[in-house]
Amino acid sequence: MIAFIVATVLYALSMSITPGPTNIIMMTTGVNHGFKSTLPFATGAATGFTALVLVVSLGFGSVLTENELTMQIIGYVGAVMICYMGYKIAFSKGDMSASSDDRPTFYHGAVLQWLSPKSWIACLAGVSAFNLTVGGERLAVYMVVYMIIGYSCVLVWGYAGSKISHFLAAGKNLRIFNYIMGASLVIVAIYLAMMGN
Repeated sequence: MIAFIVATVLYALSMSITPGPTNIIMMTTGVNHGFKSTLPFATGAATGFTALVLVVSLGFGSVLTENELTMQIIGYVGAVMICYMGYKIAFSKGDMSASSDDRPTFYHGAVLQWLSPKSWIACLAGVSAFNLTVGGERLAVYMVVYMIIGYSCVLVWGYAGSKISHFLAAGKNLRIFNYIMGASLVIVAIYLAMMGN
């Protein structure tokens, strides 16, 4: 079991700490609103991904992945959601006192996991590689370990964003940062949509 836990930690760390839509949104939220404001989105992301692991381990993942049209629809809807988040980031007010309406919520974090191709790849690969089945001890351990590691990793991105916010507070720096991060999300969304073809 120790080897399984270590392997799960390493897999969760490599999949969760690398850049992706969730981490870009976390960093940008940290920059614009402070670390505390990242917590609802991070909690939603961790919860949404854990629920996705459970559903895939029940066998619904294979049902979905066998239907190419369904996966394409999920990919396109995910790309649209990522574009929407990129738009909101790019055109946010660009000041540190932006309203709570601009902050991603628990709901955004949870739904994004179900619509993000990166989350599906991490989930499907993990469930099959670690041979996870419902009712097994390994699945419970995997879900707990992955949730802790994944949650910690996205929080690191939010914390990093809150720390660099002081450098971006001067002049138009924050506005430029928001444009770059928003455009990055839109580029990721376009890439993901093109992969679906």
